Amino acid sequence: MSLNEHSLQALSWRKLYLSRAKLKASSRTSALLSGFAMVAMVEVQLDNSYPYPPALLIAFSACTTVLVAVHLFALMVSTCILPNIEAVSNVHNLNSVNESPHERMHRHIELAWAFSTVIGTLLFLAEVVLLCWVKFLPVKPNKSSNSTVSAGVAAAITSTSIMVPFGLVFIVFAVHFYRSLVSHKTDRQFQELEELSNLTRLQNELDNRGESSILQSPNSHFP
Repeated sequence: MSLNEHSLQALSWRKLYLSRAKLKASSRTSALLSGFAMVAMVEVQLDNSYPYPPALLIAFSACTTVLVAVHLFALMVSTCILPNIEAVSNVHNLNSVNESPHERMHRHIELAWAFSTVIGTLLFLAEVVLLCWVKFLPVKPNKSSNSTVSAGVAAAITSTSIMVPFGLVFIVFAVHFYRSLVSHKTDRQFQELEELSNLTRLQNELDNRGESSILQSPNSHFP
């Protein structure tokens, strides 16, 4: 195996391990958050005597459904692709990396990872806010208190005021992380291209030396 082929094989193996790590993270996160969302939907107890705003119930139902659907999609992609990658990664053969579908399914892996870690997490934050409103809104104010805002509304407002800045911080971090990751990948690709060019030049020099030595060897025997 030449130096160029060995470098390409190492690059393919790094991509395989990265894809496997992303699929594992997506499957664990999706299974955890979708389970929490289903438990929240089942365990929430609505007060039949309280007139809930229809927009609140519709938003809670839609957010829970979309949250579960997004995480189940990511979980399905991880479940379908991960066994094929695991089977190849457990084989101790450098050429077996070509049998892995991680490069062909690269877009599906990235989509599952984005659904699980970015979109699914944002939906889960929205789910927590809506759940607080659904849970605490029916709490009636104390008759002895002179406050116009009930304890339930105050609790819901407090949870919303805490979660909104945290959601903004999460979005800023996600954008910054994505830009940093893209910059890192770009720098790494330039470095890998430079390494490949150096390996190609070194391989050509070795080939030229081998050809020159072969051409000079007959002259040494027949002066």
